[in-house]
Amino acid sequence: MGTTARIPLATRRSSDLSKHSAEVFAEAEVHPVTVTRRDGEALVLMSQREAEGRSRLLRFAAQLITVTLDDNGSLAERMAKAFPWMLALSPADRESCAQDLVDAARASFSTDQPHLAIAELTSWKETATAIAAGLDSTDPEWLDEDENVERP
Repeated sequence: MGTTARIPLATRRSSDLSKHSAEVFAEAEVHPVTVTRRDGEALVLMSQREAEGRSRLLRFAAQLITVTLDDNGSLAERMAKAFPWMLALSPADRESCAQDLVDAARASFSTDQPHLAIAELTSWKETATAIAAGLDSTDPEWLDEDENVERP
């Protein structure tokens, strides 16, 4: 179920790296590729973006495990200990954030798609940062429908 157990979508022989390296590299930019070797263990070739996404998801999973081991307070209160930026959110938003993060993590783990949890985490963190900067205290200025704006 975890990202480290994922079986890449493609398998290539090590000889393909020398004969068709551009093709193999292009494929690895899209999804991880298993490279089999006669003289050793198979290797996985993937983009740095993919590897970093997996690493971020594992760090997030470690934080969620820490939250679940704590039994003091609500889920939102425990999550705010692990993610102090959540304190910039209203209590109701903290509850929504906590549940959204858990749901996104479960979806990421079960589908092996790290971007689901990372996008949710980033979205909530950026929202909290904007609120802390006071960007929620002013009403937006809406343009009239018939008002034309020059192109930059």
